Amino acid sequence: MRVVFMGTPDFAVPTVSEIIGQGHDVVAVYTRAPKPAGRGMEATRTPVHGLADRFGIPVFTPRTLRDPAAQADFSSLGADVAVVVAYGLILPLAVLEAPALGCLNLHGSLLPRWRGAAPIQRAIMAGDTETGVMVMKMDEGLDTGPVAMVEKIAIAPDMTAQDLHDRMSGLGADLMVRALAALDRGSLNFVAQATDGVTYAAKIDKAEARIDWSSPSDEVHNKVRGLSPFPGAWFEADLGKGRERVKVLRSARAEGSGAPGEVIDDQLAIACGTGAIRLLEVQRAGAKAMRAGDFLRGARLDAGIRLG
Repeated sequence: MRVVFMGTPDFAVPTVSEIIGQGHDVVAVYTRAPKPAGRGMEATRTPVHGLADRFGIPVFTPRTLRDPAAQADFSSLGADVAVVVAYGLILPLAVLEAPALGCLNLHGSLLPRWRGAAPIQRAIMAGDTETGVMVMKMDEGLDTGPVAMVEKIAIAPDMTAQDLHDRMSGLGADLMVRALAALDRGSLNFVAQATDGVTYAAKIDKAEARIDWSSPSDEVHNKVRGLSPFPGAWFEADLGKGRERVKVLRSARAEGSGAPGEVIDDQLAIACGTGAIRLLEVQRAGAKAMRAGDFLRGARLDAGIRLG
């Protein structure tokens, strides 16, 4: 089939790779425009852009698809179907209706739970034990279209957002190519989403990443893993050179109690509002992520110290 692929981050790369590998004709890739990044602030292509360039696929980076000229460019591609994976731009009706067989979206939740921008992070932060990837036909609503295929995934108690992202990315790619094969045969069937159980996965606000040690330990642990590695749940402490911010990238439930934020042993167990967690992997500002033992060799956090 003639496919237009629309995606931006690493999460989308396995899907477009599988589509190409299955012999579909990817006539164009739509992705976000290059942005300044790194110390030199050089314009950096998105991961999907880089892959498209390696395969010689034409790349479009419009700032909006609401412009009639951009819509005309899209329509002129004559696609049978558009595949959308974490693209980042709203698709207006003129774009949704341009491909002969519509636009298929790979979404990282068990819809209608966690519609929206951050389903992976929100599922973990809420303490969900199961999620999945779904292929849905896009409409004008926010992740409201009918669903064709699903692959469920268990969320392990210590799984981080990065762990789940990587698991979903591979499973989602396989699910999408199976959906395209069924679509090509005329056997891909769609079912309307349930009207009950709708929740929304709002974009992560950096302001919510600060750890509130007065929260129960389960909530703190879920925040740590849900925000790892980005933006990273964080606390402040004086590590010997004044107060600084430290990200927590991995944690585990721990025994013990104390005042919220109190270091309660010499292995980075921290008291919460109820219960405690143990810090397993952290990252100081401007430094690489490190295991707790390495961190303690360069920072004094003795029992009794309170983290902010």
